[in-house]
Amino acid sequence: MDAIIMAGGFGSRLGMGEKPCVELLGKPLISYVIDTLMKTESIGDIYVAVSPATPKTASYVEEEYEGKVHVIPTGGGNYVGDMVYAVKAACIGDPLMILMSDLPLLTPDLLEKVVSEYEVCGKPAMSIFTPLSVCKSLGIRPDTVFNWEGGGNLIVPSGVNILDGKDVDNEQEYVSLILDDIEFALNINTVDDLKRCKKMLLERNAGSIKN
Repeated sequence: MDAIIMAGGFGSRLGMGEKPCVELLGKPLISYVIDTLMKTESIGDIYVAVSPATPKTASYVEEEYEGKVHVIPTGGGNYVGDMVYAVKAACIGDPLMILMSDLPLLTPDLLEKVVSEYEVCGKPAMSIFTPLSVCKSLGIRPDTVFNWEGGGNLIVPSGVNILDGKDVDNEQEYVSLILDDIEFALNINTVDDLKRCKKMLLERNAGSIKN
């Protein structure tokens, strides 16, 4: 399964320049996502969709990954339009993963879990959501909240989706996969989000050293 990282947004709320290039513990945010994808066995080719708002991101990916990751320039008009353009430009006709560039806590195991769930879901598309309660426990106030199946269960889109590349022009029937892993809940929109991620990564690294 190939993957496209959407990296065309400037990140005005964060206010630190191109968001994909904002550094977290000395490493650009987009590298966290790329490096995780490269370590995920189920993922094949990796693409980064950039826009006129993110020229530094395009240059960084090209120089840092030396052709191992493909950069796709988009018009930057809107997220869906840029995503559709990127899928077509990459000539992907199979299921593929779409991710945001500001999810530095993701791990290969979590992405393998998503792929495995997709393979048995029976639908052409899948969207990953997080319970609102998980976001609240982290002190996050998400912009978008859905009432899952009208049952009062409030969920938040994670920025990770799988869709069928050959039908990218059309709305696809999808299944909602709800995961309470904090790695899907915490994306970087504000300076506070960046501080939270820094703390969690330091704790994760400390735990790895102890083990």
